[in-house]
Amino acid sequence: MVVVSTSDRVAVSAALQQPSRIDAALARLGIWLRDHQKLIRRLQWAVVGVYAVLLVVPAVLPLPQGAAHIWNNATLFAQFAFWGVWWPFVLISMVLVGRLWCGLLCPEGALTERAAEHGRGGAIPHWLQWKGWPFVAFVLTTVYGQMTSVYQYPGPALLVLGGSTFAAIGVGYFWGRSKRVWCRFLCPVNGVFNLLAKLAPVHFRVDREAWAHWPKQRGDHSAALNCAPLVPVRAMRGAGTCHMCGRCSDYRGAVTLARRSPNHEIVHVAGDMTNPWQSALILFGLLGVAAAAFHWTNSDLYVSIKQFLADRLASHNLIWPMEPVLPWYVLTNYPQINDTMTPLDGVTLFIYIGAITLAMGFALSFFLALAARACGPWSSKTFHHFAQGLIPVAGCGVFLGLSSLTVTMLKAEGIVPPFLDALRAMLLIGAGVWSLWLAWSIARTKTTALARQLAATFAFAGATSLGCLVWASLFWKLV
Repeated sequence: MVVVSTSDRVAVSAALQQPSRIDAALARLGIWLRDHQKLIRRLQWAVVGVYAVLLVVPAVLPLPQGAAHIWNNATLFAQFAFWGVWWPFVLISMVLVGRLWCGLLCPEGALTERAAEHGRGGAIPHWLQWKGWPFVAFVLTTVYGQMTSVYQYPGPALLVLGGSTFAAIGVGYFWGRSKRVWCRFLCPVNGVFNLLAKLAPVHFRVDREAWAHWPKQRGDHSAALNCAPLVPVRAMRGAGTCHMCGRCSDYRGAVTLARRSPNHEIVHVAGDMTNPWQSALILFGLLGVAAAAFHWTNSDLYVSIKQFLADRLASHNLIWPMEPVLPWYVLTNYPQINDTMTPLDGVTLFIYIGAITLAMGFALSFFLALAARACGPWSSKTFHHFAQGLIPVAGCGVFLGLSSLTVTMLKAEGIVPPFLDALRAMLLIGAGVWSLWLAWSIARTKTTALARQLAATFAFAGATSLGCLVWASLFWKLV
C-alpha cells in the first residue's frame, strides 16, 4: 500500500494547475497585444495605405494588354494581391487564429473605428441591428461582383471594395462612440468570418467567476475596456464575434488568450446560440450563392437557360436584350477586349444563381431536418445546431473557389502548382470528415441513444456529401 502525504498531494495539485508553456505563452501574447495598441494602430494605418494603393492605382490605369504580367503591370499585380493572395489567406487565418485579421489588420475596421472616434456618436438605430444583414450583404455583394466581373477588373473592385470602405467610414461617423458598428452589423463578410472563427483553436477565454470576484480597487486598466466590435465580453463564450484585438486581455483577471478544441464552440456553444440567419448563410449563402457564383462560367445549365431565353426573345423580335447596352458598373462591358455581358446574360445569371441556391439550400435543409428528427421530437434549435456542423465544408469550398483564381492567374504566368488535384481532393475530403465528426458530436449532445446518434449522423452525411460534391464539380466533371 502506497501512502501519499498531504504535502505531496498539494504539490501534485499545484503542478496540475500550472499552465503549460504554450498556455503561458498565449497568455503573455494576449497581454502584449493589450499593451501595444499604439503599435497595432500604426500597423493598421500601414495596411490602409497598401490597401488604398492596390485599390485606386489600377482603376486609373489602362487595362493590361496581352504582354502584361503580374510582375510588370500594376493592375495584374493588384488583382493577384487581392483575389489571389489577400482574400484566400484571410479565410485561412479565420480558421487558424480567429478574427485576428479583423482586430489587427483590416483597413475597414481601422477606418470605421477612427471615424467613430471623431464622429457624431449617435445611437445605433434598430434597423441597423437587424440580424439578417450579414446574409443579405453577402448575397448582394457576391451577385453584384459576378455581374461586373469584380475579380477581373479594377473598376468593379474599386466600386465594391471602395464602396464598402466608404460606407464603413460613414457608419462609423454617424453611429457609435469609438465602436466598430459597421463591422458588427453590416460588413458583407462579417457573417462568413463569424462562422469560420468558430473553428479556431485559440480564443479569448472568459472566467466569469474570476470576473465577478475581481476587487474593484485592483488593476489600473480594469476600468478602461473598450470592446470596439460591441461584444459583451463578460458573457462571451465563443470566438465568432471577437476580433482578437487583445484589448480585453487580463481584464479583471478573467480574460485570457488560450487554447481550445477546434470543435468546442460548434458542439458545446453554438447549440445554445442558434441563429436562423447563420443557418441561411451556410445553406443558401456559402453552399448556394457562392458555389453558383464560381460555377456559372463553365455551366452547361447556364448555357441552356440562356439559349432558351434567347430563342424566346428572337421569336418576338426583341434584339436589344442580347446586346451589351449597359455600362460596366451594371454589367461587364469592355468591348475593347471583347468581354461584355448583355441584359440577357444578367437575367440568366440571376436565374441560374437563384435556381442553384434554392436547390442546394432546400436539399441541404432536408438532410438536416432528418438529422434533427432522428435525435428525437422535432426541434428547430437542433436543426440550426446541425447546420453549424457544415461550416468546415462550406468554408473549405469558398477557399477552394477563391484559390482557383490564384491558380488561374499563376497558370497565365506559366506557373502550374504541383499536386493540385490531389491537394484539392484532400482538403474537401478532410472538410467532409470534419463535418461528419461535428455532426456525430452534436448528435451525442442531443440524445444518449446510440441508434439515434447513428441515424442522425447518417442523415447528416447526405448534406455533407452534397456540399462536397457541389464544390468538387467546380474542378472535376462528375457526370
